[in-house]
Amino acid sequence: VQLQASGGGLAQAGGSLRLSCVASGRTFSMYTVGWFRQAPGKEREFVATISRGGLSTYYADSVKGRFTISTDNAKNTVFLQMNSLKPEDTAVYFCAAEPWAFGNLCMAYDYDYWGQGTLVTVSS
Repeated sequence: VQLQASGGGLAQAGGSLRLSCVASGRTFSMYTVGWFRQAPGKEREFVATISRGGLSTYYADSVKGRFTISTDNAKNTVFLQMNSLKPEDTAVYFCAAEPWAFGNLCMAYDYDYWGQGTLVTVSS
């Protein structure tokens, strides 16, 4: 599967952005999908994940209550709605997918397929 992430940009603190991750080559319904982010000088960190078929979601504590991950199987797309953005959310955001996994996957090494990343910048 090939993943294409988009939707990044510049937002003010307290604002919102919606990221999209479109899959080609395979239907997303067979994949667990996750979002990760990497800020300058920092390691890549887990943000959110949605299980195969969209049955469950899991979030990092730092984004819980502000970010929502969802899937539109008809469009083969996973979204990350980001509200109440903070300057510390500034990072390159990556989507990742793993086929036929069970449950939620929170570690980068759990995923075999990665998109190219989209930059989110939040100004104070």
